[in-house]
Parts: sequence; C-alpha cells; structure tokens
Amino acid sequence: MSQRLLIVDDEESIVTLLQFNLEQSGYEVTTALDGAKALELAKNESFDMLILDLMLPEMDGLDVCKQLRQNKIMTPILMLTAKDDEFDKVLGLELGADDYMTKPFSPREVVARVRAILRRSQPVISENEVSKSSNQDQVIKFGEVEIYPENYEVLFKKQSIELTPKEFELLLYLANHKGRVLTRDQLLNAVWNYEFVGDTRIVDVHISHLREKIEANTKKPVYIKTIRGLGYKLEEPSLHV
Repeated sequence: MSQRLLIVDDEESIVTLLQFNLEQSGYEVTTALDGAKALELAKNESFDMLILDLMLPEMDGLDVCKQLRQNKIMTPILMLTAKDDEFDKVLGLELGADDYMTKPFSPREVVARVRAILRRSQPVISENEVSKSSNQDQVIKFGEVEIYPENYEVLFKKQSIELTPKEFELLLYLANHKGRVLTRDQLLNAVWNYEFVGDTRIVDVHISHLREKIEANTKKPVYIKTIRGLGYKLEEPSLHV
C-alpha cells in the first residue's frame, strides 16, 4: 500500500509540482491550500507525513503543527518556509515539526527528504542495539524510563508517553550509549541522515522536548545531562535524587 502524504501550500504551482513528483515516486498525495483545511484533513484522515508551508491563509503552518501535536497526532511534519530565518525554523521545531526546508528547493530534494523522514520514522534497531537489550526482552530501562524498541513505545513512571519519531530515535540512541558523552554533531549524524550544515540547534530543541517528557525538573535533569562545550550524556539517575 502506498504511503499517504498531505501537501499544504497556498501556491498552487508548488502544490502541483510537488504532487506530480511525489506521485511519480509512488506516494499517494492529498493537497490543501490553507491551514484550516489542512488541520481538518489531518485530524480526520490518516497520513504517513505532512508537508506544511509556514505561511498559509486561514491558519499558518505553526498553528496547524501546534494543534496537531496538542491533539496527540504525531504524524511526521516537514515544514516549508520562504524565510531564511532561524527563529522561524527553531520555533517550528519547538512546536513539533520534525524537519524544515527553505524555499526555493528542487522537487528532487523534497522527494529525497521525504524518503529520509519516512524511513527514519520507523526506527531500525541495529544488531548491536538489539544485542544490548536482548537480555532484557527488548526492554531498555534507566530510572523510571522504559523503552520498548520493538513496539515503538516509551513508558515514564509506567505511563505511556507520546514521542515524535525523531524524539524516539534520539532517546533510543542516547539510551544505547548510556554514560557516553555524545557531541551534537555525533547526534546529528546518527539520528538525521542528511546534512544540517552545522545547524546543531535542531539537536538542542529535540533534547528540550525529551526533557519535558521524562524529567521531573527540566532545569535540573537527572537523565539527560548537558556537558558544557561538548554535548549531552544520558545517565542512570542517582538513588539519592
């Protein structure tokens, strides 16, 4: 069965171009020209991914993204923006987008990015990672966090928590390298399989999202520690914490 994509942009020429190229690549495509229609479609139909323009009539892309995440709809979102503005990009990621692209772009680039995001939205556990957790029936535990790679599920204090595909893969990678300091560039290369031209802010945003979901106090994290000047390290929390 073909994977379903929702393309949302108020420029019909861009929608037509993307729809043609993505359908030629084997995807089933639905389109919308404004944010309100996009939100309605995404809430009522099942899509494997959304391609969402930032500037839209009725409701902008940031609001659509925010409302979908508030409604626990974790479909991967690729946000498009004509603004080469870091604030807009980071804000989009903070609201739950998985990735962004700045216009202008080539259709081939978009198809490649879509393939990468869809592939990475279904985490593949390497043989080494499987062997690390095989003695625990595929459960990775630290503190009050439990990761079930086969089921794509994370529990915190025995309660299931919602993670985006990128958040899940980032947490899994950190957990499988527990106790090791990982630089932002290492995390970019491991979790995102294309270049971000040194834009490590994307790592910081996703780390912040994870902390909000598994840390009792995000200002004093006990699991994901910041190693100043280097990167991050996942630790087993102290029994005295």
